[in-house]
Amino acid sequence: MVGVDARQLEYFLAVVDEGGVSRAAQALRIAQPSLSQAIRTLERDLGSDLFHRVGRRVVLTPAGQALIEPARQVVRGIASARASVESTAGLQAGQVEIAAMPSQTVEPLSSLIGAFTRAYPGLSVGIRAAPTADVVLELVRSGVTELGLLGTPEPAKAAGVRLEPAGVQRFVLISPPGSGFPDGGPVRREALRGCRLIVGQTGTGMRRLVDEIQADGIDVTAVVESEHREAILPLVLGGVGYAVLTDSWATLARQAGATVSLLEPAAHLHLSLASRTAALTPAAEAFLAVARDNL
Repeated sequence: MVGVDARQLEYFLAVVDEGGVSRAAQALRIAQPSLSQAIRTLERDLGSDLFHRVGRRVVLTPAGQALIEPARQVVRGIASARASVESTAGLQAGQVEIAAMPSQTVEPLSSLIGAFTRAYPGLSVGIRAAPTADVVLELVRSGVTELGLLGTPEPAKAAGVRLEPAGVQRFVLISPPGSGFPDGGPVRREALRGCRLIVGQTGTGMRRLVDEIQADGIDVTAVVESEHREAILPLVLGGVGYAVLTDSWATLARQAGATVSLLEPAAHLHLSLASRTAALTPAAEAFLAVARDNL
């Protein structure tokens, strides 16, 4: 890519990741006209349009699609080189980026970040939200993030990324105060018959388990389907319904006044740490080392 500089590629990827020029300009903290001009210059240098302009929206052209992966490689390579230089000062600066699903962000990611920032106070962490395991894997595979944390019904297997086990999480029933279900005690799935449940979107572990409960002939009603995991606990506390979540939410739920019961028979998510196959920055390597010591 003769004549193309890394900043142009960073701008291009920002438009891709943010879904538009206006949002990309805000994320980059530059003026929108400046970003638009940079994209036009990049297109001229490459001799091809990268986006179709549809009203105020932009849609990737085939050339734009083809540029994404090499652009990420270039940008990530420069970041890795910069971090390697910074590491000679003893990892005093830098950032590690990790994609994580909501429940795994609550725990164990929050505890891992605490241990990491205590060990390396000069480093920071960027968290990219991912609703499902497939999204985590794609964010790592494509180079958007170096690391990922995901949960799957069976131990994860995927091409194009490195995976290592990171523990298990058990599914629990979160109930509003006064529900009658025992806190900390077992609750058979059959006892949920007639209950109204708040569920996640298709593709999540919690939704898969609720689907299995319904497939077993247990009549439960999905009263709310939410893509926003942070909304589920307030909905439970408001008496809208019950929720099946992983035990990573147990402490927060009890602190808020909800009841947490163990579902029987037990169902689990297998947690995995994902990392890209290319060389990692020193900050990402340091995070992995802290994670291995604390999982």
